[in-house]
Amino acid sequence: MVVSNTVAGPLTLCVNGTRHTVTDATPDTPLLYVLRNDLALNGPKYGCGLGQCGACTVLVDGQPTRSCVVPASVAREREVTTLEGLGSLDDLHPIQRAFIDEQAAQCGYCLNGMIMSTKALLERDPTPDDAAIHDALRFNLCRCGTHYEIVKAVHRAAQYLQHDATR
Repeated sequence: MVVSNTVAGPLTLCVNGTRHTVTDATPDTPLLYVLRNDLALNGPKYGCGLGQCGACTVLVDGQPTRSCVVPASVAREREVTTLEGLGSLDDLHPIQRAFIDEQAAQCGYCLNGMIMSTKALLERDPTPDDAAIHDALRFNLCRCGTHYEIVKAVHRAAQYLQHDATR
């Protein structure tokens, strides 16, 4: 998508359920930069800057989105969810808890993308099999070799969410 208007001005975004107005971003500023630099949300990471590694993944209207290659203006009138919007240290989201319980990280750099992609997966398929998990996470790169634990974490998150739904 080409954005022709590059004049800086107010940009209003709904991020994690809160409306934010950013005054100095141009419409073509990558959403990742606005989230990290203007809103101090550091869950999404800068990885490759090309939309290929998944470290910058956020949800835009529930869809996994590479925020390093999406202009911030695309997020207007849409709901953006970052890792911080799922839970907090005091109140972890079941997916975050599952990743911790399964020790699904070494360096942790990929976890933002893995968790956000898992959230989108479990919203559309609450009981995915291994093939569905591999498919949903195929564009999130992890170089530490924790893939087995990540798949286990997704299964555990599905169990946690099903258990929470029955309460």
